Amino acid sequence: MIWPLKVRGARLLAIAFAATAMTAACASGGDAPTGTQTGRTTATLESLDPTPIAEDPVSTLPVTVRSADGVDVTITDTSRIVAADQYGTLTETVYALGFGDRLVGRDIAAKFPAVESIPNVTPSGRQLSAEAILNLHPTVVLTDASIGPRAVQDQLRAAGIPVVYFDPGRSLESVPDQIQAVADALGVPAEGTALRERTAAEIADAAALVPSNADPLTIAFLYMRGPAITMLAGPGSGADSLIEGLGATDAGTAAGLTKDFTPITSEAMIAAAPDVFLMMTGGLESIGGVEGLTAIPGIAQTPAGRNQRIVDMEDGALLSFGPRTGSVLKALASAVYGQPAQ
Repeated sequence: MIWPLKVRGARLLAIAFAATAMTAACASGGDAPTGTQTGRTTATLESLDPTPIAEDPVSTLPVTVRSADGVDVTITDTSRIVAADQYGTLTETVYALGFGDRLVGRDIAAKFPAVESIPNVTPSGRQLSAEAILNLHPTVVLTDASIGPRAVQDQLRAAGIPVVYFDPGRSLESVPDQIQAVADALGVPAEGTALRERTAAEIADAAALVPSNADPLTIAFLYMRGPAITMLAGPGSGADSLIEGLGATDAGTAAGLTKDFTPITSEAMIAAAPDVFLMMTGGLESIGGVEGLTAIPGIAQTPAGRNQRIVDMEDGALLSFGPRTGSVLKALASAVYGQPAQ
């Protein structure tokens, strides 16, 4: 079953965070960077492709798991997998478990090089295409409630395809459990345990790079697609968890936002007073880079705007919350605090 592993994964990650926090507190002397840099920094990963935990894993089938929508689903064949959610998490996890050669469909958010040639089943972003999926003849579909419409997933089930839903929440703490849940559904629980533990350790190592001797920065995650769309992330966006993992204060949460992404006014942006803007690289480029961003009303009047302090990362990696999460957090810590990635 998928969900009984939740507590174990959360405890493992909590213990790892506690240990690295103690290490950071002891090791970060008075000369630790405080994130007072200016200008744009692009955070980069050593490799955009996840590192598989196994080569050619063998699924133990059939396996029955409890889908997040409360339905018991039996999987008998993992030779043709479609994985689709809003963030690209499931595709990344399937690949990292060693099933890259069995992926036949992915979502638009899964953009790492190894899956670029795999058909995209969400041509409209969050909208699944039933025809596109059925034409791929999948033996199992992995998805969640962040994507839809639900009628499409129901249609796939009605066609006899096993459809497994996963928890749509995204946070640093949920990553290990999500990995194990996907592995259990694919019949490779041992590989899931190995990948879960590797990822939790990488997240903990990245957390150790955060200085503990300075006042927390306030970081605002901006989602932008052209000057007409300016959204500030808040609680439940996933960005809030990343920002907290960086030892910083999430500007949207601190400003009292109650939704994951909220259109922001210039007055509200000024009041939020972020020290750093965190953005997807594609979003920043869609408005003309730093110059275009600071021309948006309210941006230049913030500390981050005055210092043109922007940290950006490749769109498909920043909020992926899969097995690359430790690498993402490590790269962001280096970009925000000026520390070399070690």
